[in-house]
Amino acid sequence: MKKKMNLEKQLLSQLENRKINGGYRKLKQNKDNLVDFSSNDYLGLSKVEEIHNYHNEFIDNGATGSRLLSGNKEYHEEVERFLSVYFKSDSALLFNSGYVANLGVLSSVPQKGDTILLDELSHVCIKEGVRLSRANYFNFKHNDLQDLEKKLKKIESGNKFIVVESVYSMDGDQAPLQEIVNLSAQYSANVIVDEAHSTGLYGESGFGLCCELDLQDQIFARIYTFGKAVGVHGAAVAGNSTLKDYLINYSRQFIYTTALPHHSIQVIKNALKYRENHPEVWIDLKSKISLFNSLLETKVHKLDSKHPVQGIILGNADEAIKFSEYLKENGFDIRPILSPTVPKGKERVRICLHAFNSEEEVTTLCHHINQYFQ
Repeated sequence: MKKKMNLEKQLLSQLENRKINGGYRKLKQNKDNLVDFSSNDYLGLSKVEEIHNYHNEFIDNGATGSRLLSGNKEYHEEVERFLSVYFKSDSALLFNSGYVANLGVLSSVPQKGDTILLDELSHVCIKEGVRLSRANYFNFKHNDLQDLEKKLKKIESGNKFIVVESVYSMDGDQAPLQEIVNLSAQYSANVIVDEAHSTGLYGESGFGLCCELDLQDQIFARIYTFGKAVGVHGAAVAGNSTLKDYLINYSRQFIYTTALPHHSIQVIKNALKYRENHPEVWIDLKSKISLFNSLLETKVHKLDSKHPVQGIILGNADEAIKFSEYLKENGFDIRPILSPTVPKGKERVRICLHAFNSEEEVTTLCHHINQYFQ
């Protein structure tokens, strides 16, 4: 009992420290009366009823096990064939989320003696996947090609991996993928790209930034997440057939996880087909992004982004929370992003623009932001 009380006191102390530092988190439900400028549902596909509705006979409520036991069904294999065509790859392998897919690839493919170079602003799932591997790993400065090359030159043995996001989730900026691919060819490195925040957006059918730049054949692995712009759930790893077979045999996150059920698989396909057949949703969203960028005054410390993710830097947690509350009072659901999610001194509010946000809503939001900074 004494040990239990000591542990509880320790946990309470850590929580109290987080409150003092302004970084305490708690669950909140979105209020219906607030305009959504917070969710990752960039295209509004989570609200499209026809994606959910499909006319199939009942198949199952759950896959009943992992894919290597009882859980491998024809609907999994059929949608993986569809995904490999959609994302222009030899093969595709489903995972239950983008977080799990990154863990699955990065913890199993790099081996002892290999070296991973990852962008310093990589998502926590990339960092944790890298830590689970037995490889050496080092950060390089965000989107800094000189720093990346300097570190590539120092690697003397083993396989080399460069891990980046095509679009960064907190800054909304793109990785210089063409230049990174060029460096990978020069130094015989393997590139892994997390496409979480470009899936469903870039390219004629929403197949992501790598395909839009026609780099898919020069990238070792691409991780596509369906919980953002695609508006559903799940993820897939696209690459060659050897990578797929390897992950089936060595990725614990794949081997020991119950497979996605039929409904989840069906809506992934429905949502991607919907995006392919409705390019106007992305065109409309891009017009909202341009409007937002044109209306903000120069005194607003806004990050440079042409993505739905827009960041306004406040510089400390208290100011970010204060600004978020101001926007909430004016009817907008916009959240503060605090350290350690972003570096200290880069605390901000993260604004997500959507196809379903009206021009009036975007204009009114910009008016209140400009007014605050006066």
